[in-house]
Amino acid sequence: MTPPVPAFPFPLPALRAALLAWFDRTGRALPWRAGREGARDPYRVWVAEILLQQTQVVRGQVYYDRFLTAFPTVQALAAAPQEAVLKAWEGCGYYARARNLHRAAQQVARNGFPDSYDGWLALPGVGPYTAAAVSSLALNEARAVNDGNVRRVLARLHGEARPSPAWVQGRADTLLDPQRPGAWNEAVMDLGATVCTPAAPRCEVCPLRPWCAASASGTPAAYPAPKVRAPVPDVPVVAVLIGTPQQAVLERRTGTLLGGLMGLPAEPLAAGEVPHDALRRLCARLNARPGPPLGRLTHVMTHRRITLHLYAGQADLPRQTVTDAALSRLDQKALALAAQPTLL
Repeated sequence: MTPPVPAFPFPLPALRAALLAWFDRTGRALPWRAGREGARDPYRVWVAEILLQQTQVVRGQVYYDRFLTAFPTVQALAAAPQEAVLKAWEGCGYYARARNLHRAAQQVARNGFPDSYDGWLALPGVGPYTAAAVSSLALNEARAVNDGNVRRVLARLHGEARPSPAWVQGRADTLLDPQRPGAWNEAVMDLGATVCTPAAPRCEVCPLRPWCAASASGTPAAYPAPKVRAPVPDVPVVAVLIGTPQQAVLERRTGTLLGGLMGLPAEPLAAGEVPHDALRRLCARLNARPGPPLGRLTHVMTHRRITLHLYAGQADLPRQTVTDAALSRLDQKALALAAQPTLL
């Protein structure tokens, strides 16, 4: 016999008690969770939430420790030059987050930490999710978070295949425990990260199983339905290595994605061009002489796949020690390609 599908509205006291009891027993011991519940260190929570937006927790802890070692306080971050902040952020990607974090830290150093959700939301680079996370974890303000883990947990709980952001936020607001909002948010995120996982949910140990429509359906991984994603465009680029993989000519990047970082001089291919066309244009700009090809690599970035054609070049231009510069992962891969023994 097919088990009955749990119906909404849920018995909130029992559901909240079950999830919070599970969290009190099994919650992850993460460095930004140090301190009293609902009164976490706002700086540590803030840095973690910004960093983890695009990074899994296991890998993110390494980046988090490195960043907090470099800038242990908001005053230290505010006083640092942007180049040092970007260098400490190296490898985390989405570098606009680091630039905004730096700008916001300068505001906080002048004015103090915000004391409400609205105050956090007013800072550069802080959106509704981060403002809700920091205000609930550091201020015990009753604000429900809405991220990928929360979306998956609530979609399965309600049996909703295509939850919109507004739908998720509404359900999250309803379920939030007003007495322990910080712990509740951490509990839902932990549940999504460790039990209610995307491909293989562990329903047998889930504290919300008695009320979960997706579990009762027998196909919990079908919820929510996969998002329809637009094809990732291919962007061909030529770059030139003038110098060596250790000492090279670097340029400062501009634009939203990599602005502020240093990188090898590069030039995108126009429609209908071949790499040598862009190489000639790039070398003319640098007053450089093109050299032989060093290889090709592919690197997937935000909504684009970059194919980079790397060439050697010669020019009378100043070189930098590459390990001292804040470089994108793309440029690190290009330098590693050039450093292969067969290319030296």
